[in-house]
This record gives sequence, C-alpha cells and structure tokens, in this order.
Amino acid sequence: MARGPKKHLKRLNAPRGWMLDKTGGTFAPRPSTGPHKLRESLPLVIFLRNRLKYALTNSEVTKIVMQRHIKIDGKVRTDPNYPAGFM
Repeated sequence: MARGPKKHLKRLNAPRGWMLDKTGGTFAPRPSTGPHKLRESLPLVIFLRNRLKYALTNSEVTKIVMQRHIKIDGKVRTDPNYPAGFM
C-alpha cells in the first residue's frame, strides 16, 4: 500500500483542459499543493511551455522561473509546478 500523497501523474489521466498530447510522453507534470484544486489549475510548466511557448523543455522552464521574474497573485513564484488558477 502506498503511503502519502501521489507524486506522479500519467499523461492520459491529466485533466482534459490541459490539452496535452497522448504521444508526448508517459508522464505529465503534477501540480504541487497550493490554493487551487488539481482539476481547476494549470501547472506553471504547462503554462510557460505549451501555452506561451517561452520554453521547449522542462529544464528551460525551471531556468526561467528561477530568474524570479514571474509573479502570481503579487508574489514571486519559483516552483515550476505551482498550480496557477484561472481566477
């Protein structure tokens, strides 16, 4: 039996609102715990990589986030898996 929260998220089990490819890989970035639910949020990685096209890989997104230029709700966020809500 597994103990603790789930740490992985398969790409096929990701919310449909994220619009991920089926053949893009096995896993999807799981949002870390935060103010929004899993189904009602979008991880910062997907937002920067897939929506805004600022980066091509996860490591590039991490480098962008660590420059501390991204603010969500008025605070600098350095977690690439931070769940950014729609409202």
